[in-house]
Amino acid sequence: MDRFMQAAVEEARAGLAEGGIPIGSVLVHRGEIIGRGHNQRVQKGSTTLHGEMDALENAGRQSAAIYRECVIYTTLSPCPMCSGAILLYGIPKVVIGENQTFLGDEAHLRAHGVSLEVMNDPECIELMTRFIAEKPALWNEDIGETE
Repeated sequence: MDRFMQAAVEEARAGLAEGGIPIGSVLVHRGEIIGRGHNQRVQKGSTTLHGEMDALENAGRQSAAIYRECVIYTTLSPCPMCSGAILLYGIPKVVIGENQTFLGDEAHLRAHGVSLEVMNDPECIELMTRFIAEKPALWNEDIGETE
């Protein structure tokens, strides 16, 4: 696992330790992490604070030129909301820890020219598999599903 995905996994583990959903993300510009975050819907009572959204928020306001040189790493395939933010800001590449437990809006991202690299990392898969088994109602809430 590369150091950027490892940082995203650390974020996911932090979210889990806080009682939240274990999804983490980092935004990388020219080889440096400029934003990191994790799903905080539970912790902050937020409707939108997924891991990717938190990483973007924590990167602070950036110019379009910066976003167009970024790679976003996420431990789980991005949902439609996060995919929309990736497209909105013109982030050209997404590195995905895994898409086995949840397949997000990858086809939409690809259709808009975003490069995707899916690692299917065992640690990312194990984190989500265990979480979904232990807290299915919370997981369904996060992805907008009914039980």
